[in-house]
Amino acid sequence: MKKIVFILFLIIFIIFLFKLNRIEFTELINGNGKEYAKAKVVQIVKDNLIEDGTRVGQQEVVVEVLSGKYKGEKLSAKSNSAYLYGADCKVGMKVMVSIDAYNDIKIVNVSGYYRAMPIYMIIGMFFLSLYVIGGKKGIFSIIGLIFTFLMIFFLFLPLVYRGVSPFLASVLTATIITIVTLYFIGGYSNKTISSIIGTVSGVILSGIFAFLFCKMTDISGYNVSEIDELMFISQSTKIKPGELLFSGILISSLGAVMDVAMSIASAIEEIYRQNNKLSRKELFKSGMNVGKDAMGTMSNTLILAFVGTSINMVVTIYAYNYSYLYIINLLKIGIEIIQGVAGSMAIIYTVPIVSFVSSFLYSRLKK
Repeated sequence: MKKIVFILFLIIFIIFLFKLNRIEFTELINGNGKEYAKAKVVQIVKDNLIEDGTRVGQQEVVVEVLSGKYKGEKLSAKSNSAYLYGADCKVGMKVMVSIDAYNDIKIVNVSGYYRAMPIYMIIGMFFLSLYVIGGKKGIFSIIGLIFTFLMIFFLFLPLVYRGVSPFLASVLTATIITIVTLYFIGGYSNKTISSIIGTVSGVILSGIFAFLFCKMTDISGYNVSEIDELMFISQSTKIKPGELLFSGILISSLGAVMDVAMSIASAIEEIYRQNNKLSRKELFKSGMNVGKDAMGTMSNTLILAFVGTSINMVVTIYAYNYSYLYIINLLKIGIEIIQGVAGSMAIIYTVPIVSFVSSFLYSRLKK
């Protein structure tokens, strides 16, 4: 009976995702005649390498297009020497090109290196490591990761694009990811149930704390660095950019909260197996003792993760030697602190929630 219900739910959910992703995208820029393609450099017509070994200006090259409707054609292209765009072209190198076609004229520019294959190899090495070290659990972890990315791209993003509140969309997405991922890890058990309740409660608290902290510091979702482009997009779509900051904090804290929740629930389950005579209060205390250690390490991990993603900003501020009063009042610093603290507080409050739910479930089992 459970399998039939699960299969029916899965079919309904897949149909829902299919319908949800049938989106007519608003054309934000005129892309007529423009195509991106994989290409190979076959000739350097004019190099831009100067005597001191640096490159200035543009390279003029000939590329052979390897994908798209111009596949097989050899076209003249230009490559800028810039940090973000272009490439230092060499004969035989694989690159990405943009082709703008107007009547019989084709303007071709090298937009960057072709990185798809190395990225696939990196992902493959990661999955292989999970399988070799983790065995069966590693396979479930891979399935959980793939499912997580599918939910982000085929549930969260379409919901946001259709005008659903980003915060509500992130709560729904995080809940589904949590249920499926923790079920793969722990199966249907008290451990999984308490982990799911603790994780969902924790990430919701993360979003609530972020909202309260932003109100206290007069920071809103409209203060992010990409707001100009997001506001331009929102004029032609139903996207609500003001809530994206809070949904981002909620999703970014999901992994750490899930880790802490499962660790505590697993510890309480093991303690109960070793001594099923322990009372609810004793099980709760055991969970809290385990959680205190996990709380410190995972909060540190989360804070360092946010600092790591902002290291360019941190180094820039340090190099300019700004005063402390100026730094502590910077908008970007405030946002980073709120992100780190809100996520860490989600971990802190997940500990007693999971400890309480687990001790309650196992004490009922004893009865």
